[in-house]
Amino acid sequence: MFNALVMDKDEDSGLAGASVKQLSEGDLPHGEVTIAVEYSTVNYKDGLCLSPKGGGLVRSYPHVPGVDYSGTVEASSDGRYNPGDKVVLTGWRVGEAHWGGYSQKANALADWLVPLPEGLDTRQAMAVGTAGFTAMLAVMALEDQGMQPGNGPVLVTGAAGGVGSVATAILANLGYEVAAVTGRPEAGEYLKSLGATTIVPREDINETVKRPLESETWAGCIDAVGGEMLARVLGQMKYGASVAAVGLAGGAGLPASVIPFLLRGVNLLGIDSVMQPYDNRVRAWQRVATDLPMDKLEAMVHPATLGDLPQLGADILKGQVKGRVVVNVNG
Repeated sequence: MFNALVMDKDEDSGLAGASVKQLSEGDLPHGEVTIAVEYSTVNYKDGLCLSPKGGGLVRSYPHVPGVDYSGTVEASSDGRYNPGDKVVLTGWRVGEAHWGGYSQKANALADWLVPLPEGLDTRQAMAVGTAGFTAMLAVMALEDQGMQPGNGPVLVTGAAGGVGSVATAILANLGYEVAAVTGRPEAGEYLKSLGATTIVPREDINETVKRPLESETWAGCIDAVGGEMLARVLGQMKYGASVAAVGLAGGAGLPASVIPFLLRGVNLLGIDSVMQPYDNRVRAWQRVATDLPMDKLEAMVHPATLGDLPQLGADILKGQVKGRVVVNVNG
């Protein structure tokens, strides 16, 4: 028997609630690899899955959320993984359509797993998690489009959140000048400790303007907000610069003009972490191990246990979680 955070739906109200329960291996869905889970984390999607209606992501109940996890292989019918191997799982709709990592044991398809990169342990891997993995994908995409240190400041929106925190630390470590956007004045010192050189108050950049183009300011941008803020940022990009869009905390709409694309050659790059091909996953995790300073990563971490997750899920939907939550599922 082992512990898991299980969501059950009340048939009368149609709403789901979460509680820590004991399960057996026979309760787990089919998978080629059985993992003794050590750590998980809390992302925005986790908050949606933990909500009473499952955020439109959970397909059936009972359900175990947790969109990513790390741990040790216990058993495998796939030759790529053997007992004792350390692995990381992010994406593939695990924690949404499939049972996830808020459990001391999990079954997974071998194709969903990535070997833990050298230089990271399982706790650090979940301090990174989907949020940090997404941040690294965004940095790589911007670099692939020609972004280099010295081209000018790089803007990070939603900088105090999970993606933004890791993006800020990675960019600063690589030598970029980072301008961090936050709506929380108290987060300024935290962001500077991660390497941000400039703090941009959210209200300075959160509204659209009638002018489709403003002064060329940013040599790149990692945007976790979307909506009006993204529309505004597009008009402030330098010629040929790119924006990596990673989130929609400010809304799914984009009240923007095509003028920045046509007159300045601005690129809008969509970043998806869920269905990334294996080779690019390995590349991103290897870059995380080399380009993210571990002391900066540790400064982002807030520890948690399975019992803390329902409240943390509600908090992250309200924008009240700073940095990265590391869930010790055995704690």
